[in-house]
Amino acid sequence: MQMAKRIFLLITLNMVVMITLMAIIHFLGIGYYVTAQGIDLVSLAAFCLVWGFGGAFISLAMSKMFAKWTMGVKVIEPNTRDPYLRSLVERVHGFARRAGINKMPEVGIYQSAELNAFATGPTKNRALVAVSSGLLQKMSQDEVDGVLGHEISHVANGDMVTMTLVQGVVNAFVMFIARILGYAAAQALRGDRERASPFIQMAFVFFFEFVLMFAGMIVVAWVSRLREYRADAGGARLAGKEKMIAALEGLRRNFGIQDPVSQGEQALQTLKISGQPKVRHLFSTHPSLELRIQRLQDARVV
Repeated sequence: MQMAKRIFLLITLNMVVMITLMAIIHFLGIGYYVTAQGIDLVSLAAFCLVWGFGGAFISLAMSKMFAKWTMGVKVIEPNTRDPYLRSLVERVHGFARRAGINKMPEVGIYQSAELNAFATGPTKNRALVAVSSGLLQKMSQDEVDGVLGHEISHVANGDMVTMTLVQGVVNAFVMFIARILGYAAAQALRGDRERASPFIQMAFVFFFEFVLMFAGMIVVAWVSRLREYRADAGGARLAGKEKMIAALEGLRRNFGIQDPVSQGEQALQTLKISGQPKVRHLFSTHPSLELRIQRLQDARVV
């Protein structure tokens, strides 16, 4: 039932994004970039920028609501009577103040066996830090502090916006190049016909988008890994180097515990403290826990 709800919400969100972008493109009059003279590069560039950045930023704007709906995140009221939960909120807010964040982030819990946490939100002053129930149950307070410091560092570093910008650039670039290559390939096959079939051209476009998408995924994953290292260093400054290392050690000790339902929440995977390794390292959004621990042990944290 929970999986069906998440799939429905994901489809609904994508439909909202597509309808919104289609309306913007129609309003701007940039939907027809193929003319009798060839491709109008200015219109094509505008078309790709709207689709590439528009989808990414609409998703970012809705990210907190999306996380609450799909992950079942329950926001903790700062004045809750539960002493443990109140302490959790106070520790997050304490790290946020130390990191120079003006408006305190919301703090929430989601039910999951995985040991994980994530940060999301459109800006650092409108953020949400969510922690899994599995992490709170299986990790010590020092380890949890390291996790919280890591996630607050993501917020303070503006990683939500940074990764959205990177994804937007990649999306727009892939769409732009794929359409140029698709048009050129279709024209090369047109033979004596005055104009190539639009179906053939779109087939080529889909093919080139599929190929270029993998190169784009490598770029996004590489930037994400760099941001993870930076968030680890920030977590060490906020919570203490020992606590940050302890948090990563705790994740490594319990590695493999994951909620199958949460595996599909790709939009939130980048800013989780721990990510599942891919078959190929180039496509992984997180460095290995061993590398992260070693880098912190070798680093001089100020």
